[in-house]
Amino acid sequence: MRALLDFITRYHHWLLLIVLEGLSLVLLFQFNHYHNSVWMTSANTVIAHVDAWEQEVLRYIYLGETNRELMQRSLMLEQKNERLSRRLAALTHDTTWTERRQQELLSEVTLLPAKVVTNSVLRRDNFITINRGEADGVQPEMGVVCGTGTVGIIYMTSQHFSIVQPLLNSRSRISCRLRDTQYFGYLKWEGGSPLYAILDDIPRHARFKVGDIVETSGFSSVFPPGIFVGKVSKIENSDDGLSYKLQVHLGTDFSRLQDVCIVQQRFQSEIHTLEQKADSLSQL
Repeated sequence: MRALLDFITRYHHWLLLIVLEGLSLVLLFQFNHYHNSVWMTSANTVIAHVDAWEQEVLRYIYLGETNRELMQRSLMLEQKNERLSRRLAALTHDTTWTERRQQELLSEVTLLPAKVVTNSVLRRDNFITINRGEADGVQPEMGVVCGTGTVGIIYMTSQHFSIVQPLLNSRSRISCRLRDTQYFGYLKWEGGSPLYAILDDIPRHARFKVGDIVETSGFSSVFPPGIFVGKVSKIENSDDGLSYKLQVHLGTDFSRLQDVCIVQQRFQSEIHTLEQKADSLSQL
C-alpha cells in the first residue's frame, strides 16, 4: 500500500494529465456529432478488422481437427459404399452362409485417429512414427489409412507410439484389387517416386484400363475391402510375360502426411492367430 501511495505521489501530475485528457476526449466525442461519427466509424472499422483476424486465427487453430473429421468422414463413406455394393450384390445373386459371414466380419471396423510424429519418403525402406501405442489398443499387423487412401501396416509398438511400415517400403506387400473387375494382385514399391507403386500378378485375361480405381481386396485381417489405394496410371507386361504389371498413382501423398487412422477390426486378432496356425501347419 505504501508503494502505491509513493507511486501516485511521484507521478500524480501525469495521472492527472491522463484523466483530464480522457475526460476531454469523452466530452469532445459525446457532444460533437461530427467527431462522434468519425470516432464510431473508425472504431467499427478497427473492430471489424480485429474480428476478422480473430476468425482467421480460430480457423487455423481448428484446422487440424477439421482435417481429422474430414478424413474420418471420407473413410466412413468408403466403407458405406462398400457395404452398399455388397448389399446390391447380395440382392442380385445368391450367397453362401460363409460369404455372408465373411462380409459381416469385414464390416466390424473401428477407426482410431493418430498424428504423424516422424516420416520419411526418400529411403529404400521408409518408416512412419505415430503417437498411438499399446495403451490405445494398437497392435502389430493393424492397417493404417488416411483421408485419401491407404498408408501402411503397424510394424512395431511401444506403450504410447507405433512404427508404421508404409507402402513406400520395399518389404511392403498389400493385397489389392481393381474395383470394377475385382481382379487382384499385390501392391509393392520399387523405389523412386513416392507417388507411384506397382500392382503385380494381374492375369493376362483381365480387362482394365488406365484410370481404373485400385482398392484393398479384404483378403487379409489387416484391411477391410474397398479402401482406396490409387488409380492405374500405366500398363506393362510382367518380367516373365505371364501377367500384367500396373503402375498405380497412389492416393496418399506421403510427403505431406500428418493425420492418419488405425483400422481396428473386431476379430482381427482371432483371424491373425488362425492364419499363423495355418502357416505353421503348411510348413510341416
